Amino acid sequence: MTRKAAALISGGLDSLLAAKAIQQQGIHVEGINFFTGFCVEGHTHAIRKQDKDKPKRNNALWVAEQLGIKLHIIDIVDEYKDVVINPKHGYGANLNPCLDCKIFMVQKAHEWIQKKGFDFLITGEVIGQRPMSQRKQTMPIVAQESGAEDLLLRPLCAKNLPPTRPELEGWVDRELLHDFSGRSRKPQMALARHFGFEDYAQPAGGCCFLTDENYSVKLQDLWTNRGHKKYDLDDIMLLKVGRHIRPHKSYKLIISREEGETRFLSGYKKQFQSIKTISHAGPLALIEGATLNAEQIRLACAIVARFSKGKSSEQVELTYSAAGGEPETIHVSPLPAHEIPQHWYLL
Repeated sequence: MTRKAAALISGGLDSLLAAKAIQQQGIHVEGINFFTGFCVEGHTHAIRKQDKDKPKRNNALWVAEQLGIKLHIIDIVDEYKDVVINPKHGYGANLNPCLDCKIFMVQKAHEWIQKKGFDFLITGEVIGQRPMSQRKQTMPIVAQESGAEDLLLRPLCAKNLPPTRPELEGWVDRELLHDFSGRSRKPQMALARHFGFEDYAQPAGGCCFLTDENYSVKLQDLWTNRGHKKYDLDDIMLLKVGRHIRPHKSYKLIISREEGETRFLSGYKKQFQSIKTISHAGPLALIEGATLNAEQIRLACAIVARFSKGKSSEQVELTYSAAGGEPETIHVSPLPAHEIPQHWYLL
């Protein structure tokens, strides 16, 4: 009887190697990739012109292709919100709920294997590799709180952990598993060479924006000024794009930094107030928040003009449009850089 395992595939080197190690033992492996909306891949590289030379592949799909396995991409955007907003085990250095995230994903994967008739789960976790979710003390927490218990196998560090059911039942040979630990990626890179993998995602990489300080500052600002932690997929996407400036608690500007971002933000003009320079080449800005009064419109236009080719001119012509409304022409003097307080910038 051929046993079947589901591998959590992030697109990184560890999940690639973990799945390959189990494949090598004659186990049928299929991959699961969870879409939270917070992953870096594809979004910013596809939007920004300066990133045009970067590979635009989805690494999870690419890993599945290298392994020759089926990949199940599961949308958990709505379910994942509670993990981000109310993490039982708290946040990491930024707004990354890494331990709760791992528990949640393993739980969802465990539910999946029960429905699909698979025997056990694989992850690419390595003891000591991540300070919050991959420590010897937290490994049992993930297994227990997810409900996966001893059906969760970590092939890359299995020899440093108690045997799981797949090992005890003889579904896999424990002696062919690994004892990796710590932050060094040299063992993984050596194993990749052994398996014949020369091209893979950056070994120390992670694709989650929640681990990024700049992104977390903008997300916290959004929550603080809305007065609640609710968000939707458009919020997630817009936090990834543009220069964010908040002149007032009630609104902020999202100002494009280059052509690709201008095109992307243009798709939101029917949903948001917007400002565009006319007399000089310059950015498009969306206004997220309350409808602006006349004084606020002039200030916002002066800020946007500061980031145009007319920043040294006496006057810049712009248009202000209410959401989906007709443009109104505005003439302003660009606001000097020293008159934009540093605390308005959201990094």
